[in-house]
Amino acid sequence: MSTQIPLRERAPNSAPRSVAQRVARPHVCFLAPTTWPVLSDDVTIPVVGGAEVQQSMIAPALAARGYRVSMICHDYGQPEKAQVKGVTVYKMHAPDEGIPVVRFIHPRLTSLWAALRRVDADVYYQRSAAAWTGFLAAFCRKHGRRSIYAGASDVDFLPGQQDIRFARDRRIYEWGLKRMDGIVVQNPVQREQLKTHYGLDSTLIPSCYAPPPGAKCDRAGYVLWAATVRPSKRAETFLEIARRMPHQRFVMVGGPDRGRKAEAYYRGVIEAARAIPNIDVRGFVPFAQAERWFDGARVLLNTSLYEGFPNTFLQAWARSMPTVSFFDTGSRRGGEPVYDLVSDISEASWKLDRLMRDDLVWRDASQRVNAHFRACHSVDAVAERYEHEIETVRRGRGTSRQEWTPR
Repeated sequence: MSTQIPLRERAPNSAPRSVAQRVARPHVCFLAPTTWPVLSDDVTIPVVGGAEVQQSMIAPALAARGYRVSMICHDYGQPEKAQVKGVTVYKMHAPDEGIPVVRFIHPRLTSLWAALRRVDADVYYQRSAAAWTGFLAAFCRKHGRRSIYAGASDVDFLPGQQDIRFARDRRIYEWGLKRMDGIVVQNPVQREQLKTHYGLDSTLIPSCYAPPPGAKCDRAGYVLWAATVRPSKRAETFLEIARRMPHQRFVMVGGPDRGRKAEAYYRGVIEAARAIPNIDVRGFVPFAQAERWFDGARVLLNTSLYEGFPNTFLQAWARSMPTVSFFDTGSRRGGEPVYDLVSDISEASWKLDRLMRDDLVWRDASQRVNAHFRACHSVDAVAERYEHEIETVRRGRGTSRQEWTPR
């Protein structure tokens, strides 16, 4: 990174560490407020998202490799310092706790700061654009700790376009981004945008996924659309494609985003979807239970114009399921896109129809996506890259700025 911050001495209340402790693997903490429901496989809490899924895989993988790993999450009623998959989970405030406006400071900032101090980690990791990024950067600067930010969407590095509601929070996020000791991106587009708009370097580490035992797609199955139902996912495009293909079955999995406007948008989309006979609307499904809808599908459809790297792609590719999408993750095999890229509804419709009808075309696409998944997106391979990034940041050399090279 172009922004280098010297490692400061530890806070006065931090005990000095022995030589053995200093050379041991660092204590890593994930600041992941909404990840508890996915990490703990709690199907009663309607929270799921790409950043949550990735952190619920990366953190246990590092713990399995001998790291001491902690995570700070919202208070969903879980016990303090709960042990899940080798990860110690600390609590901050509840998701909606506090009085509007005032809660920005208390309990949100105060409870976060207290949790960061209780954890007392060497390296802190935070994913997805939010005010948390700035708060974490400030804490690490004050207490001499190291920090890593991981992008979760292609708009994270586009000034003014981040998925952040308030301008105040966007400014806090950008302040923190510029003061991180390491930045991880998911694809070449994010790296280029970060360099162009913020002048910062990064390390490209792809997303990962561990399929459940026996996971596979169904060649006799349906077209699957799975995402949070919000405008950026363009569910209306999915509905139009389904209307044009009445002879094929479509399954729609996904709940609403948070907020009253989001709920209203979701209700409108679901009402329209239920009026289309060949769409099976499932609504919100917890991550652990959504796996079976991938097992029953033949092709995955994604209608977003931008993403980071969708976990749904990995869930599909691990099952050898072809994918049709309107945006490019930069995934290549032999110099060619791994999956079918489309530019409009007509192109998407005929490519989907071909994959649903032609077994030879489907087989070639199936083999291509699965080979790419095995080469680039296994949890072990990605955890190895994170180990290198953590050690690089810990030693104060900034981001490693290395390419991802499949083994």
